[in-house]
Amino acid sequence: MINYTNIINTFPSIHIPNDHGAPIDISVIAQLGHGAGNHLFANVTSHQKHHDNFVDELDEPSAKLSDINLELGDPASLYSFAVGPKGHPFHRHAGNRIFIAVSGSGGAQLRFSTATAEQIQEDPNNFIKALHFINIPPDNLFTVRFGGEVWHQFYPLSKNTLHPVFFALSCHTNELGGNLTDELKDKVIAKNADIPSLTELLPKTVTDILNSKEFQNETVPTTTLAMDAPAGTVHRAVCDSVRGSMGLIRQMTVSWNAPKAYISKTGERREVIEKHEAPQNSLLKEHLKDRHIHHEDTFSLTVSETLYASASEILEHVLEGFLMNAPRGVARLMLIRNILVKPIGLRTSPLGCPASSLLSDDSQNVFASKYPVLDQNVNRDDSHAQVILGANDKHLQFRSCMSVEKLDDGSTEISMGTRVHCKNWCGRFYMAVINQIHKHYISPAMLRTASDYAVHKVQDTTKQLVT
Repeated sequence: MINYTNIINTFPSIHIPNDHGAPIDISVIAQLGHGAGNHLFANVTSHQKHHDNFVDELDEPSAKLSDINLELGDPASLYSFAVGPKGHPFHRHAGNRIFIAVSGSGGAQLRFSTATAEQIQEDPNNFIKALHFINIPPDNLFTVRFGGEVWHQFYPLSKNTLHPVFFALSCHTNELGGNLTDELKDKVIAKNADIPSLTELLPKTVTDILNSKEFQNETVPTTTLAMDAPAGTVHRAVCDSVRGSMGLIRQMTVSWNAPKAYISKTGERREVIEKHEAPQNSLLKEHLKDRHIHHEDTFSLTVSETLYASASEILEHVLEGFLMNAPRGVARLMLIRNILVKPIGLRTSPLGCPASSLLSDDSQNVFASKYPVLDQNVNRDDSHAQVILGANDKHLQFRSCMSVEKLDDGSTEISMGTRVHCKNWCGRFYMAVINQIHKHYISPAMLRTASDYAVHKVQDTTKQLVT
């Protein structure tokens, strides 16, 4: 039964005093779209479980996103964590907590008790007397702040629900704060702490009371913070029902399409240089040499920073870069080109022609055990590696040479050369149309983005080995 409802014009909030430490402050910030809570929960937890620091304990799967930096005087850390449809057990932490969360499409109940360990030891019922519940309706963005030693539990609004409670980002403002044991302090300083290790569960004497038939949730003081409809109304019930149904539907759509994530980096724009002809040691010289060459070009760029990888390893990343980091402008041009040439039976590919054969099913000759090539060569000390890509079509034949060479000054030269033999007037017309855009945009752009991808992959691998 609702005793009263206060209508306000700002964020609905509650401040719960704490005689033994920092108060509890909770605010609802925004009402999100129907089913948004479940959709977000399913999406972010699918990413969270693949994080290097993922931990799944105490019904609270979490990941440490950013650790303390004591050498710079920063003892704060950042975590993501989730609470599923079954909720999690009552517990507390030594340090203060601040987090922002999105409730699932069934809502969330935040349960707090400010009773101290001494009060509980004196009488377990003191825990019950200090209880306060806060109801958060479905699909809400909200913030929570409370001090160390405060007992808390996050639970679904209704029993036997299919909806998760919420997903949150939590800031531990001082990972060394509060009454930590020496063992835990050493663990924090060594950067080996996680949410479970910093958690103290409620004594069994109190959990027995909470699980007994005599205890009734309805007797606990409860505050509902809402934006779209007040608690205890038909409007609230209809909203919750609709949001719950939409949440289940939107949650299923995430499982149908596995979420992907991307990390895009920018940095020095390396200059791509056009050469008059392929180097004498290029494999390209050996291909189409008995045919009339209607088009030939070679582009190269130099990576000045030292790459701690062999030429063949760098080349492997370059080929991967063609597939994973294709220029969007080239992709759009290839889409237009494919639409135009498909009716006349020419081969189509989402990749620019210099690298399009990487999508071939041919497994007769592969580089790095996975990339189909027509030819390959790695010198004895692995300072120079190159492969030949290419295909035969109705109107032309093309061959492309991808080359990586480690230079004596510690830099690396990455190059891409292309030869084209036109079989007929259609091929010559095609090359006349695309020649300028191929030389001035497609080849340089593909070489630059694939090389950037390779450089970052090598540098990331080196950092991981060092740490």
